[in-house]
Amino acid sequence: MHLRVTNNRPEHVMFPALVSNSQVRLSSLTNTQGSPHNRLAILASQNSGMHVLICNLALEEVMMKPQSNSAFTAFVGIDWADKKHDFCMQAAGSDQRVFGTLDHSPEAIMQWAFSLHDRFGGPIAICVELAKGPLVYALQRCDFIVLFPVHPSTLAKYREAFVPSHAKDDPTDAEMALDILLRHPDKLQPLKLQSVAMRTLAALVEERRGLVNGVVGITNSLVSSLKQYYPQVLDWFEHRDTLIFCDFLSRWPTLRHVKRARRSTLETFFGQHNSRRAYLVEERIQGIRAATALTEDESVIRPNQMLVQALVEQLRALLLAIDRFDAEIDTVAKSLPDYDLFAALPGAGHIQAPRLLVAFGEDRDRYTNAAQIQSYSGVAPVVERSGNKCWVHWRFACPTFLRQTFVEWAGSTIPRSYWAGAYYQQQRNKGCSHRVAVRALAFKWIRILYRCWKTRTPYDESVYLNALRRRGSPLLASHSESANIT
Repeated sequence: MHLRVTNNRPEHVMFPALVSNSQVRLSSLTNTQGSPHNRLAILASQNSGMHVLICNLALEEVMMKPQSNSAFTAFVGIDWADKKHDFCMQAAGSDQRVFGTLDHSPEAIMQWAFSLHDRFGGPIAICVELAKGPLVYALQRCDFIVLFPVHPSTLAKYREAFVPSHAKDDPTDAEMALDILLRHPDKLQPLKLQSVAMRTLAALVEERRGLVNGVVGITNSLVSSLKQYYPQVLDWFEHRDTLIFCDFLSRWPTLRHVKRARRSTLETFFGQHNSRRAYLVEERIQGIRAATALTEDESVIRPNQMLVQALVEQLRALLLAIDRFDAEIDTVAKSLPDYDLFAALPGAGHIQAPRLLVAFGEDRDRYTNAAQIQSYSGVAPVVERSGNKCWVHWRFACPTFLRQTFVEWAGSTIPRSYWAGAYYQQQRNKGCSHRVAVRALAFKWIRILYRCWKTRTPYDESVYLNALRRRGSPLLASHSESANIT
């Protein structure tokens, strides 16, 4: 391990004074932890996978909440990476900053964390530009560490404000994260762990969505290949993300194969896959008998046939995995006390109810009003004004999965909720596209869900409709008029 003590900053590090508030109290900062060389020796003796660099810096005005100054013994900013993590740390009441590099391994991370505890005690505040991931999971094991996640774009814009050249270095980003932690603690929220069941459910529903996206990609490739030599099978099966479709192609991968099949064999196959509607089975069999080959060229058929068989195997594996995820999600979701609150919502079902449950979570102090959820989820539009110009657009920086949850569920309520259908039609009559109208409906739904979640009151459609009537809502009036005209 190479150690070096210097009074120089790392290259490209810019740390100008940002705070000029007259209410900020300046005080002399003393080193209560011993000399720099002694502190360096402590770190070096306990962390073989860490490279440490100490810089003596003049600490300017730092704006902190009074309780924050006394709450933490040290402050750390981390710039994470795949193989190593750069950090910059500063002890409470000190003007000295330590720069170092930490190897990305469970052993090195835990050694580093416990060395901080041995040196500073606890609690220790750490600012990092992610809210989940291997580094976060490792640090969460230490009860003396409080994590403050910051959005990557926030850190990038903060750096660019003082480095217009866009020069970037990992130690610089680590110090910028520490700077945000020290100067703007009121803008950061500590990362709070929910229950194991809730965190498990959150991971399950998000990973399930990833599997569904994989199914969509494979079925698109499958359809493209089948169109090259075997397009008729796409007419026989409306839904391609099913096991019956996979099994049919595995057994009869070409038109030549299926034409050789006996009628009784085909009927038995459809019966075993619970496709017993006589008219549909007869329609498929007649289609098979009347089908004409698109091509007889083996240079086209054979490669595409092999590709289709490979894709079918992948598709079948994903579909079975999704079934297992659904069973686990159902078990975990029903063990949580708020599940019934979301399961009773129109259009929620066994897929959307767990996702809505995860979207709100267990901590009812997490959001102080519905507007916070609307903005955080990306459902609320963004308004930009400058002079006489005004631009309204959807939110680009937001948790995509969370926005999908609200928007997809809102779309499913249109045929299942009277007022939701009326509101959607009202938006379409104003000239809004389908997607804009559904997002507007999701925006309205979030306010209702927030109230139900906050008060632990199940949603009741009749109660809400009566409230709309008492307020003389133009929504119900306009819908009634349009219904009378038709």
